[in-house]
Amino acid sequence: MNNVNKIDWKKIEGLLPVITQDATTNEVLMLAYMNKEALELTLSSKQAHYFSRSKQRLWKKGESSGHIQTVKDILIDCDNDTLLLKVEQTGVACHTGRKSCFFTDLENNQEVHKVEVDTTLAYGVIDTLYHTICERKHDDPQKSYTAKLLTGKQNSMLKKIVEEAGEFTFAVKDDDKEEMIYEGADLVYHCLVALASKNISPDQIKQELARRFGLSGIEEKNSRPQE
Repeated sequence: MNNVNKIDWKKIEGLLPVITQDATTNEVLMLAYMNKEALELTLSSKQAHYFSRSKQRLWKKGESSGHIQTVKDILIDCDNDTLLLKVEQTGVACHTGRKSCFFTDLENNQEVHKVEVDTTLAYGVIDTLYHTICERKHDDPQKSYTAKLLTGKQNSMLKKIVEEAGEFTFAVKDDDKEEMIYEGADLVYHCLVALASKNISPDQIKQELARRFGLSGIEEKNSRPQE
C-alpha cells in the first residue's frame, strides 16, 4: 500500500497539517501543511517540502535561506490526518531568524526565543517587509502606523496607494531620480500593506510575473477573461 494513500486526503481537503519537531531535542519548531505532492517529495528526498497557503505553491524548506530540514522520522496520527515530522534542522526554522516559530508567550507577550540569524538577505527585503507588516496587524494602532492602516477604514488605506502613485508619477515627470526612489519605496510599502490586508503574499505577484515571461503584452492581455 502506498504510504501516501494512508492519509485521509478528502477529510482534510487536500492539505495535511504537519507538526515539525527537532529530532534531537524534541522541541516543536513549526506547523505547516503538505499536499500530496509535497508529501511524496518529502518521502523520496528526505528533505522537508510543504505547501504554502499564502504563496499557493509547493516549497522546499530552506529554498531561499538554506535552512533545510533533513527528515529523520515521519509519524502519522491515529486519525490518519496529521503528521509529525522529526528533523535535523540546519540553521533556524522560523523566517524571523528564531530557532522555533513558537517564540511569543501568549499571556504576557514576552519573547521566549531571540533572533539568532539575520534572514533579511536570505529572504529579500520585499518578503521580509511583507512578513513584518503581517506581524503588525495586531499591534496597537496608536503606536504602529502599519497597524493603523490595517485596522482603519479600507478607503483610507487605499487612498494612500493612490497618493503615493501620484507622487511617484510626478517624480518621474520631473526626472527627479532621488525622489523617484523615495516615492517608489513608499508606493511599494503601501501596496504591500494592501496585499497583507487580504493575505496575499508578494510571492504570488512574482509567480504571475514569471508566468508572463515569453508572452507579449498583447498576448497576455488577450489571455485574460473578458468582462
